[in-house]
Amino acid sequence: MMTDPKIVRLDDDSDDEDQKRPASSIAEKYFFQSRMVMVTGQITHTLAERVCLSLFALSEASDDPITVIISSPGGHVESGDMVHDTIKFIKPRVRVLGSGWVASAGALIYIAAEKEDRYVLENTRFLLHAPSGGVGGKATDIAIQAREIQIMRDRLNLLFANATGQTLEKVAKDTDRDFWLSANEAVDYGLATHIISKQSEIR
Repeated sequence: MMTDPKIVRLDDDSDDEDQKRPASSIAEKYFFQSRMVMVTGQITHTLAERVCLSLFALSEASDDPITVIISSPGGHVESGDMVHDTIKFIKPRVRVLGSGWVASAGALIYIAAEKEDRYVLENTRFLLHAPSGGVGGKATDIAIQAREIQIMRDRLNLLFANATGQTLEKVAKDTDRDFWLSANEAVDYGLATHIISKQSEIR
């Protein structure tokens, strides 16, 4: 069974044990106990595995809400799908908090939360755009790859349309090029709901 060495056991409350751990491990222990999960940096399979492992562990520990903090330039769409689907799959309510920038596959993870559970810090920016990928090889392979990219694009546009309340046609038009939104614009668009500046504002 694959395990993540960064996940700290919740039943270990010993101060003596804390003194033996590096500071980073102690911080992660208490961060985990606060039921928060960080999604930062490039969205990769490794990051998705770590995040999903944390989400499942927290779900197993309690039905209390989980807060996912997202600051990401995006990355691998299918890795974003993995986290998106896990957020929807687990039993606890998941709140998301955008910070810094929430772009591409990061935005895909962000909209996994119910609309009323989407929070954003005031200086955050969002980026939505169509998926892209290198297309090469034989003519038949190029055609297959181009078709798969279009299928992915249509699927993502539908997800964002459903998550924001915008029409599918508008989302498709907006995401045809890089579509940047400030925190206020994200709220107006239906992407985010609450602009906050303090942790106490998360409910």
